[in-house]
Amino acid sequence: MKELKASAFYKVHDTALSEDLVQDTFMKTWTYLVKGGKINMMRAFLYHVLNNLVIDEYRKQKNKMVSLDDIAEKGYEPGEDESQRLYDFLDGEKALSSIKRIPPKYQRVMRMRYAQGLSLKEMSIISGQSKNTISVQAYRGLVSLRQLHSV
Repeated sequence: MKELKASAFYKVHDTALSEDLVQDTFMKTWTYLVKGGKINMMRAFLYHVLNNLVIDEYRKQKNKMVSLDDIAEKGYEPGEDESQRLYDFLDGEKALSSIKRIPPKYQRVMRMRYAQGLSLKEMSIISGQSKNTISVQAYRGLVSLRQLHSV
């Protein structure tokens, strides 16, 4: 009996359902014997009946519609697709490593602008240069990065 329960549980992954299937297996076997059926190998017959009941159960579940509320009650919460975030992170790491390869006078501005997310006004206050000068350095730094990646 333990072997039948284990086999049923392996197939349906539900303890209560597997116990019910094993019980139904014995009931169907008993009914078959009462009606005059002959069984040559009891163990093989029990497994055959159990497998047929498991198949019937799968067919029932396939036809049953599942609502989102039922799924949420069981604790499932849809996750977010993290792949785009990973690609963005890897691209960002690549871009930050590329900044090290551009001329030094543009590196600081590019790090402040794209790694720290500072505005032109904030960068001009920090560096003591005009917004126009910072803007030109940022543009030239971008041109340098584009040239690195196009080669």
